[in-house]
Amino acid sequence: MAYLFIRHKVKDYTAWKTTFDGLTETRRGGGEKSYQIFHPYDDPNNLVLFFEWDNLANARAFMANPDSQEVMGKAGVIEAPEAYFLVEYERGKV
Repeated sequence: MAYLFIRHKVKDYTAWKTTFDGLTETRRGGGEKSYQIFHPYDDPNNLVLFFEWDNLANARAFMANPDSQEVMGKAGVIEAPEAYFLVEYERGKV
């Protein structure tokens, strides 16, 4: 599995989420397996997103796609995303 971590700010979370939800099938078709959305407790428009992808190549291709960049702008992303492509070393429970 591969992971994608993104941090960016949006104008309005509710509007952004509507666009995000509308792309579920596109994201799934590109290899996305799951997502989590976080924000600092005092800043609901400062998003931290964590995605699981089927492989790193598909995650990279999704982010490099000009359509993805255009959709982010239309969804109200107001700054360039900070993105990290991650590969898991290990997972555990304590």
